[in-house]
Amino acid sequence: MKKVNVAIIGTKFMGKAHSNAWTSAPKFFDVGLMPVLKVACGRDEKGTADFAKTWGWEETASDWKKVVERPDIDIIDIVTPTFLHKDIVLAAAKNGKHIFCEKPIALNYAEARDMYEAADKAGVLHYLNHNYRRTPAIAFAKQLIDEGKIGQIFHWRGTYLQDWITDPNFPLTWHLQKEFAGAGPHYDLNSHSVDLARFLVGEVEAVSAIMKTFVTERPLPGKDAGTFKSGSGASDMGKVSVDDAAFMSAEFENGALGAFEASRFASGRKNYNYFEIYGSKGSLAFNLERMNELEYLNLEDPVDEQGFRTILVTNATHPYIDAWWPPGHIIGYEHAFTHAVVDLLNALENGTPITPNLYDGMKGMQVLEAAILSAKTGKKVNVSEVK
Repeated sequence: MKKVNVAIIGTKFMGKAHSNAWTSAPKFFDVGLMPVLKVACGRDEKGTADFAKTWGWEETASDWKKVVERPDIDIIDIVTPTFLHKDIVLAAAKNGKHIFCEKPIALNYAEARDMYEAADKAGVLHYLNHNYRRTPAIAFAKQLIDEGKIGQIFHWRGTYLQDWITDPNFPLTWHLQKEFAGAGPHYDLNSHSVDLARFLVGEVEAVSAIMKTFVTERPLPGKDAGTFKSGSGASDMGKVSVDDAAFMSAEFENGALGAFEASRFASGRKNYNYFEIYGSKGSLAFNLERMNELEYLNLEDPVDEQGFRTILVTNATHPYIDAWWPPGHIIGYEHAFTHAVVDLLNALENGTPITPNLYDGMKGMQVLEAAILSAKTGKKVNVSEVK
């Protein structure tokens, strides 16, 4: 079996998720390319060494610029904070490396466009990890929609809610600073929702939005602060420069209407990614916190039998499931990452595209940036206005 060497840039939360996926993909799925965990790159040399030992990366490095230039590296896996994505993608494309990049794609639409154009010009395979597309229940929802099971789509309602920064003493991590994150939950969470809406419903034509920052100053992060982790030892304050919540209404090109809610101030919600899709023949609903289930209403059922029914998406006939466990044996959050790696390896072997890719990230960022413009002006904004 031909081997492909992978270098991962970043070693924290998403580094673990991606490492697990690279490791598990060839163990459960029939793939024609064998990924080799070649290099783990991070700024903290000791932390990177510990990470590499735990996850089986052969080497460590601290300079990503040298890593992307190595002739023995085939795939660059980018799991850094958002502000670093553009430079790494451009360098990877320049050096002919295939790209696996975490979301959100970039700090703004212009950066996303540059990234896509560079990868497209270089002719490399590029993938943007909106991993929820590869949740079996969502992939099955897409199948039902494509088969016409819910008919003409009238309405999308998406909500992605978390509560990890409701405490005003939670520190000013990079996620809360525009120069590093671009935006708050509007990028972090709404980027997922917009990607799913584009995947399941269609392109967004126009948006109207409002955004709010509830806590405007926070303590600077302690020495060991990170995602979902406050750290310790800091007392000085810094300014929050991103949104804490963002609500957006949308008009789709196909005539459907949409609503999007994203917040990190939804007390009691840890990772509540939920959507409903209403159509002329039926409806669908999905809740990530019950990720093996899909709610389906069929209006062609007899009137006295109509109602949402729960489909347990664990049969071998459902997307991706035949590689895992017998029916009823559920899978989890990490499996969608494995599915992404499998699809990337298959696309690379067969010379075919994969979605979502940097083009999809660019289109999604155009929607998100249009919403920011709407929130600033108080007016509806056509997505095409964002250049």
